[in-house]
Amino acid sequence: MSSDQNQTLPPQVQDQQPGHETEMNPRPDYEPRYPGSNRLQGKVALITGGDSGIGRATAVLFAREGADLAIMYLNENEDAQETKRLVEREGRSCLTIAGDVGDPGFCRSAVDQVIQKFGKLDVLVNNAAEQHPKKEIDEITPDQIDRTFRTNIFGYFYMVQAAMPHLKKGAAIINTTSVTAYRGSGDLLDYSATKGAIVAFTRSLAQKLAAEGIRVNGVAPGPIWTPLIPSTFPAEKVKQFGANTPMKRPGQPNEVAPSYLFLASEDSSYITGSVLHPNGGDPTEA
Repeated sequence: MSSDQNQTLPPQVQDQQPGHETEMNPRPDYEPRYPGSNRLQGKVALITGGDSGIGRATAVLFAREGADLAIMYLNENEDAQETKRLVEREGRSCLTIAGDVGDPGFCRSAVDQVIQKFGKLDVLVNNAAEQHPKKEIDEITPDQIDRTFRTNIFGYFYMVQAAMPHLKKGAAIINTTSVTAYRGSGDLLDYSATKGAIVAFTRSLAQKLAAEGIRVNGVAPGPIWTPLIPSTFPAEKVKQFGANTPMKRPGQPNEVAPSYLFLASEDSSYITGSVLHPNGGDPTEA
């Protein structure tokens, strides 16, 4: 089969992570697919990496279901303002907070801003991530390892530590892991290692917090069309992104967001320590 027959997207690249949704062709589909039913009415949710991709789709869906939002992001101000507009279009409030989740002081400050504005926090979604593919293991520098782990797993610890004093019985924590945690990725060794750590973190934290009535679960997306893809991979790889799944295409953010809604709402009241797998049919081990 020729590469053209495997093409799923126009070839494209971006020169800086985590990338900008405004520069993507086509734009990811974030729109909720159905009317809201008040499943998060009166709730306050905080989403890291909430400016674009899965984070944006989840923020808009949460807003449609009645939640007010705070979104954290690194420096993608244009994307963040668009997400804020979309949340407000749903009739909810949205606080935008720029900074690095790898800094524990920033994580504490961000949660303090949420409490100051909304008075509470009900749902924490740890979603921010970065990845840097390398063909050989000796190309992975100590600085890259530190940066990837600091964003992808240390940041999850810091956010939970900052949020815990404000989470009450009935609260939910949802962590974004990845299909790579289960099947591995030869070119994303450090990224895959962090995503495996997130699975263990999720299961362990769920056990720790069950007695307090706080549920902790995860979502392990497969190949989803987000700004991280064109800002990570060369154009030829982007061109065939998702073609190796049984569904032969990448997923859209609005195909993943309902997993977060399910885990954030009372629909999943007897589920903790679990991971959902919106991955296009990849035969992962759960």
